[in-house]
Amino acid sequence: MAESLLLVNAKENCADTLKALWASKLFGVALKADTSDVPTAALVYGDILVQDGNAMAQALQLYARASSGHMDNMLVEDWCEWEKTSMSEKSLTKLSNALESSSPLHVVGSTTTIADICIVVKLSTMDASSFPLSVQKYLEAHCPAMEEAKDSLKDVPVVGEVSEEDMNNPSAQHVVKAIFTSTLKKLFGDNVELPQQNWVARCSKPKDGDYQCTAAMSIFAALKKSGSLPDGMQKPQDVAQAIIKTVGGSNPVLMDLAVVGPGFVVCRLTPSFLEKGIHKLLNEGKLPKPSITPYTCVVDFSSPNIAKEMHVGHLRSTIIGESVCRILEFVGHKVHRVNHVGDWGTQFGMLIQYLKEEYPEFSKSMPNITDLTVFYKNAKQRFDDSPEFKKTSQLNVVKLQSGDEECHKIWTILCDVSRKEFQKVYDRLDVTVKECGESFYNSRIPGAIEEFEKAKLISDEEGGAKCVFVGKPFAIPLMLQKSDGGYGYDSTDIAALKYRLHTLKAKRIICITDYSQENHFKMCFKAANLIGWLDENQSLEHIGFGTVQGEDGKRFKTRSGDTVRLVDLLDEAVHRMKESLLERIKEKKTSITEESVPEVAEAIGYSAVKYFDLSRNPKSNYKFSYDQMLDTKGNTAVYLLFAYARLESIMAKAKADHNIDVVELKDEKVVLGHASERNLALHLQQFTDVIETTLEDLFPYHICEFVYNLSVAASDFVTQCHVLGSPEMKSRLLLCKATTLAMREAFDLVGIRHVQRI
Repeated sequence: MAESLLLVNAKENCADTLKALWASKLFGVALKADTSDVPTAALVYGDILVQDGNAMAQALQLYARASSGHMDNMLVEDWCEWEKTSMSEKSLTKLSNALESSSPLHVVGSTTTIADICIVVKLSTMDASSFPLSVQKYLEAHCPAMEEAKDSLKDVPVVGEVSEEDMNNPSAQHVVKAIFTSTLKKLFGDNVELPQQNWVARCSKPKDGDYQCTAAMSIFAALKKSGSLPDGMQKPQDVAQAIIKTVGGSNPVLMDLAVVGPGFVVCRLTPSFLEKGIHKLLNEGKLPKPSITPYTCVVDFSSPNIAKEMHVGHLRSTIIGESVCRILEFVGHKVHRVNHVGDWGTQFGMLIQYLKEEYPEFSKSMPNITDLTVFYKNAKQRFDDSPEFKKTSQLNVVKLQSGDEECHKIWTILCDVSRKEFQKVYDRLDVTVKECGESFYNSRIPGAIEEFEKAKLISDEEGGAKCVFVGKPFAIPLMLQKSDGGYGYDSTDIAALKYRLHTLKAKRIICITDYSQENHFKMCFKAANLIGWLDENQSLEHIGFGTVQGEDGKRFKTRSGDTVRLVDLLDEAVHRMKESLLERIKEKKTSITEESVPEVAEAIGYSAVKYFDLSRNPKSNYKFSYDQMLDTKGNTAVYLLFAYARLESIMAKAKADHNIDVVELKDEKVVLGHASERNLALHLQQFTDVIETTLEDLFPYHICEFVYNLSVAASDFVTQCHVLGSPEMKSRLLLCKATTLAMREAFDLVGIRHVQRI
C-alpha cells in the first residue's frame, strides 16, 4: 500500500472528489481528508498541489506507479482529454464506436483505467436514456465500482479528527490527550514524534486549568533540530499558540485554552462535556470503568500463622489485600484471594505435644482454647524449659510430615480453632479470603526442586543444602532444601509461584507483606525468571508495607509491651464510636436512635481503622491514633461518611418537604451554572483516570484521595449552592445523587460501610 496523500475539500456529489476516490481505490493509495484555503477539491502532498478531477486521477496513478505501457498511456491521456474538452450527450458516437470495436467494458485495454473513471463519472451526470446501447451497458457495468468509491468518502480518515471511540472513552484524560494528539498530527503530520508519556496531565494548580499539554517544548526542539520549523514559529510558545488555534474555540470538550510559562497549553473541560458525564452516571447507576482485557490474578494477603492470634501486624496486609482484590475485580479481572497461612513447620511439633498434654480428651471433644497467644507462649515455654518435651516435639514433626494419624488429627484441630479466631477478624473487616496455606504446597516442593536441578541451577552447599544463587545484587542464595532434608519458606514460596503461574495460570501475582520481606520475594521472583516459568505477559509483584507505630514511634504494643490483638484493636474503635454517637444523641445532634447505635458504630469504627491505613502510601510507617482516625474533620472515614450522610439527608428532605423524589427525575437535565457545581462535576469525571492509575501500582490510597477530594467538593457545593427550594433544585438534586453513587462505589473499593444517617 502506498503512502497516504491528503484529499482536501472533498465533498459529496462532486465529480472531482469522486474521480480521486475511485482512482485511490483502483491504485491502492490511502487518502486522508483535510480542509484547505483552496476553493475546490485537491490533492496535497507536501508542497505539491493538484486540482481538477482528471489531474488528481492521473497523479494517483503516477504516485502508485501503476502505469502500463507507453501506448496505453498515450491513449488513456487522449481519452481523458476528450472527456474534459469534447464529451457531451451529443458526442457519444466516438465512445460508442470504440466500445463496439474493442472491449465493451473499457476504452483502453482490458482493465479499468483512469480514462474509464473520468468518462463514467461524467456519464453519471447525464441523461442515460439518450445513450447508445453500448454506452448504457458500459455505464451499468462500472456503476457498482463507482458507487463503492462514492461511499468510501465517509471512511476516509480526517486529519485532526478524534475518533468516536476516543471521544466516548470513560477517561477524561484519554479524551483530552486524543484531542491534542489529533491536533498535533494535523499541524505537523508525521514530521515529529510525540513525547512518550505524561505530556497530557492534570494541572497541578487548579486556578490554571483542568489539564495541561506540555508537548510544545519537545516538538519545537525536534523541529528546530531537523531544520523544519514552520514560518512564524520562533519559540515553543508559538507552537503552543498554533495548537490553541487549531483546536479552535468551539471544541465540544475543551475551552479556555491558554499558554502558560515556557509553552504549556492549559485548558478546561466544557460544562456540556461534564454534564454528559453526569447524565451517563445517573442513567447507568454506576461509575464508568476503564476498558481492560480481563486476566487471572492471584493476590496473596493476610497470611496469619496457625495457633497464633491475628495481631496489629496483620492489619495492613489484610485490609490492603482486600482492597486490591476489590479493585481488580471491579474492572473485570478474575482474582484468586489467597490466604497463605503458616500451617506447616517445626513449630507444630511442640504445639501438638502441648495440646496432647494439656487436653488429653482432645479425641473426644474440641479443646477449649480461648486464647491462642497464651497457648502458643505456654507451648514455647515448655519447649525451652524441658529437654524431654523438646525431644518429643521434634519427633512429632517427623511423625506429622510422615502422615501419622494422631499428629495429623491434632494439627487439624489447631487449624480449625485458629480459623474460627481468624474469621472473627475477617467478619469485622468484611474480608473474603480462601485459605491455601504452606501445607498445600508441601507435596509440590520436590517437583519444583527437580526442575531447578535439571536446569543445573542448584548449588549443593556444605552439609548437602540445595541452594539457588539468583545473582546480583543478592550474595546469599535461596535455600530450596535444608541440609537435614527439610523445607523452609524459600521452598514453599518457590513451589507456590510455580503452582500459581502454571496451574492457576495467573498473569499477575501480587504478594502483600511487610517491607522486611521485600528481598526474599525479589529473590523468589528472580529464581522463577531464571528457570523460565514466566512468559512475557506474566508479572510478579510485591507490595511491602510499613510499620504500624504507637505514639512513641515504635511498633504499636499494649502498655505491658505485648502485641495488640487485632480483634481488641477493632473493638476499641467501635467502643469509642459508640460513646461518641450516644453523646451526639444526648446533645440532639443526630437523628439516629439508640437502637441503631451499635450497627452505625460498627460501620464507622471499622471503616475508620481501615481508611486511616489505606489513605496513605502503604510503604510508609504511621502512628496509630484513635483520636485522629475518629475525627469528624480532615481526611478520615468519619468525615467522608458525614459528607455522604449530608447528601442523603438533602435528598430525603426533598422528598419529604418538596415531594420530589430524585429517582424519578429521569427527564431532568443537570446544568452546571455555579463554580462549585462545575468543580464537583469535574471531580466526578476523574474516577476512571484514578482507577487506571491505581491499576498500575495497586495502592488504594489513590481511591481514598479521590473520594476525599470528592467529599470536600460536595461539601463546598452544598455550602455554596442552596439546593432545597431553589430554582435549580432538580438539577442540584441530580448532582447530589450522582455524587452519592460515586462515593458508594469508592467506599466499596476500600471497604468502607456506608450509612444513611449519622
